[in-house]
Amino acid sequence: MLARPLYRARQFAQALRPRVDGDRLGEAQALLGPRLSELFLSMSPRDQQHCLAVYGKLLATGWTDGEMLAAALLHDCGKGALAGGPVRLWHRVAYVVVDALAPTLLRGLARYSAGLVVLAEHAERGAELAAKYGATPQSVRLMLAMEAPEAADERACALHSADEAC
Repeated sequence: MLARPLYRARQFAQALRPRVDGDRLGEAQALLGPRLSELFLSMSPRDQQHCLAVYGKLLATGWTDGEMLAAALLHDCGKGALAGGPVRLWHRVAYVVVDALAPTLLRGLARYSAGLVVLAEHAERGAELAAKYGATPQSVRLMLAMEAPEAADERACALHSADEAC
């Protein structure tokens, strides 16, 4: 019962002082190539840190599929500057709180704030950007499928689990 609030509290604390691991960033850029690295680097340091953590979690659990790892690295690019931000920390907090307490209210509130709209649509925006920047169709599909893993395959479920754990 406390797991989810503790997870969100940890996320908030990390968002205050994000640290991007340089070695892990180098690995990510080697995997993504120049165009997709540009997309990755357009994300906030907080989102880069998170996506690198998801990538690392997948590697640690034995996943080596390049398309899946690329999806892990790019899954939050729909929150970045290229997706129509800015997404501020208060947007993230408001989004999480309202989604937890009154999820049906979220879409209505989103129309009053570009940041909330971006958060609400980040999966679709990110998939569109990733495709535009040259991600494979499979990576794009995984980025979308991980948002509804119950209807997806094993890789999307693993991505979702890693995302939730980071």
